[in-house]
Amino acid sequence: MKLIVFILFVMVSVTSFATVFYSKTEAMELAFGKNASVENLSLFPDDKETAAIQALAKTPLESGMFTFYVGKENGKITAYAAIETSTVRTKPETLMIVLTPEGELRNVHTLAFHEPPEYQPSAQWYEKLARHSLADMELNKGVDGVSGATLSTRSALSSIRKVMAVYQIMIKQKGN
Repeated sequence: MKLIVFILFVMVSVTSFATVFYSKTEAMELAFGKNASVENLSLFPDDKETAAIQALAKTPLESGMFTFYVGKENGKITAYAAIETSTVRTKPETLMIVLTPEGELRNVHTLAFHEPPEYQPSAQWYEKLARHSLADMELNKGVDGVSGATLSTRSALSSIRKVMAVYQIMIKQKGN
C-alpha cells in the first residue's frame, strides 16, 4: 500500500511542473498596453526567404507560415510580437518575443513553461538581452548562460534569433 501511495505521489509531482503564466489576451496587453489595437500579420516565406531566415537565425523554420502581432496606437506601430513554442528538453516552453518598430529586441515574456521551474531562465536574464543585435544573440558570444538552465537558454535564444531574422527578411527588407 505504501508503495502505491509513493508511486501516485511521484506521478502527481512529476506532472505538476507545467505552468501557464499568461493567456493570449493577457500577453497582448503585456506587449502592447491596454489602449493599443492589435493586428495579425501572417507571413509566408518562399524558399529563398526561408533559406535567408534560417541562415540568419542559425535555426530551422518549422512552418511555412509565421505570424507577427502588430501593436498600434493612433495608427502608428508601437511594437511587433511573436509567440514561439519550442521543446526545451522533452517539454515545451512558450515565449512572447517583443520587438521595437525598428526590429530591436524589446523584451521577452515567458507565457508557459512545462519543464521543472529550476530550468527556467529568470526575467532578469531576459531583460539583459534587450537591445542586443541578432549577431550577438548567442551563448558566450554576447549572452551569458544560466547555470542549470543551459537547454532553456539555448532554446530561448534560438526562438529570439528566429523572430529577429523573420523581421529582418520579411518585414524590414520588404517594408511591411
